[in-house]
Amino acid sequence: MSQLVPPHGADTLKPLLLEGDARTAEQKRAAGLPQITLSSREVGDVIMLGIGGFTPLSGFMGQADWQGVCDNMKMASGLFWPIPITLSVSEESAKALSLNDEVALFDGERGEIIATLRVTEKYRIDKAHECQQVFRTTDPSHPGVKMVMEQGEVNLAGPVKVLSDGGFPQKYPGLYHTPAEARAMFEAKGWKTVAAFQTRNPMHRSHEHLVKIAIEVCDGVLIHSLLGKLKPGDIPAEVRSEAISVLLDNYFVKDTVVQSGYPLDMRYAGPREALLHALFRQNYGCSHLIVGRDHAGVGDFYGPFDAQQIFDEIPADALHTRPLKIDWTFWSYRTGGMASARTCPGDAKDHLLISGTKLRKMLSEGDDVPLEFSRPEVLAVLRKYYEGLAEHEKVKVELKGHSAR
Repeated sequence: MSQLVPPHGADTLKPLLLEGDARTAEQKRAAGLPQITLSSREVGDVIMLGIGGFTPLSGFMGQADWQGVCDNMKMASGLFWPIPITLSVSEESAKALSLNDEVALFDGERGEIIATLRVTEKYRIDKAHECQQVFRTTDPSHPGVKMVMEQGEVNLAGPVKVLSDGGFPQKYPGLYHTPAEARAMFEAKGWKTVAAFQTRNPMHRSHEHLVKIAIEVCDGVLIHSLLGKLKPGDIPAEVRSEAISVLLDNYFVKDTVVQSGYPLDMRYAGPREALLHALFRQNYGCSHLIVGRDHAGVGDFYGPFDAQQIFDEIPADALHTRPLKIDWTFWSYRTGGMASARTCPGDAKDHLLISGTKLRKMLSEGDDVPLEFSRPEVLAVLRKYYEGLAEHEKVKVELKGHSAR
């Protein structure tokens, strides 16, 4: 009997990826079906459905589920879910389909059919309403809003049969793990409580501090990097993984941390995305999610601790995975080490606030990076990456919102 937290809304994980003969047969059948080309976000959602990361979903949400998730963070069944998982198509594509038709879901970037869908519902949505509820804004400069407003006019709902892992195990060997594989690793280590650390950046000194706090209160930590698409200027997963590896090798006790990755794109939904991060980390077996400053935020669309506060607004039984809330962290010149606003006396002038955006800006512009900001082994990996960028690959990094403090 596992002593890890149970999967969300189920006794066991519910991966939708077919295997063996069933997969081969469905692949042959899918080749003759009408095709729908997926967006990058939808590809990531299909892969998560396939590996059981979105347990207990059986496919893309219908209108009642979409409405309930947007308005109350509940599906029609009453199951807690914070962000709609939907598939959209153009008006023309929707007209060509009837209910109970089956379609092949095509990943245009990889050039392969990754799933089949049986259409149980076709419906229109109020995109602005979804954006206001999920992102708390309809501002088109918000990348999540832009994504929703540009999607197709009609949503398709229905169960899916997943045919591909998206090539993630081959692209990220030793880094990419399914929820079942992560749970097996934790159980082999004898871990009962596991904190997940969500990151789309290499780890600087504040990140290191957060993870070490979690190690003190949990059996271990899963450093869980996003492997899907990021916004321009973010650091690729391969570089990020190498930078995290040298940090772990030099500054962490062995077997207290597991580094892994997952296949989603960022939605930049701030508080709602923090809840989604906790939900699928529950499926990975994590009892806690580290929630620091501006979790999953972008610009100044959210307050620095909105993602912490939202956990106090949901029902106590909504999730088994609990937030590990940590205040502003910084290098304190007064105490000579990392500290937080709850532990360190002194004025703001004694604090060096650290952020991934600040680090990327300094590195991209060739500026010196204080050792209080990042470990030298990590900086060596990142400098090598930035020095190797061609001129057209360089993106100007701007400090906005909380990162500008």
